[in-house]
Amino acid sequence: MKLVIAIIHDEDSHELIEKLTEKNYGVTKLASTGGFLKSGNTTLLVGTQKEKVDEVISIIKDVCRTRKEITTTSPMIADNSGFMSIPIEITIGGATIFVVDIERVEKV
Repeated sequence: MKLVIAIIHDEDSHELIEKLTEKNYGVTKLASTGGFLKSGNTTLLVGTQKEKVDEVISIIKDVCRTRKEITTTSPMIADNSGFMSIPIEITIGGATIFVVDIERVEKV
């Protein structure tokens, strides 16, 4: 057995959980933060047979596409009216995926 750990953007979590559940994969959702803007992430844990790992990763890739978003930086630049933020374009979405061996599984 394998454990697929996928760190994804919060906005993608609902759809991805739905798609994985439709294919009868058990999913555990964990809230997490990290990345450039410390934005909300979701970490999903999916235990599956070795032969099904590629299908799980394929579903993740289909749902968790990268996209551009405009956001503002923390107020850093001072002008006559006070501090101002600078809009920047960032890439969000996508997924970071880890696949690890499972030595033992117990459901109690």
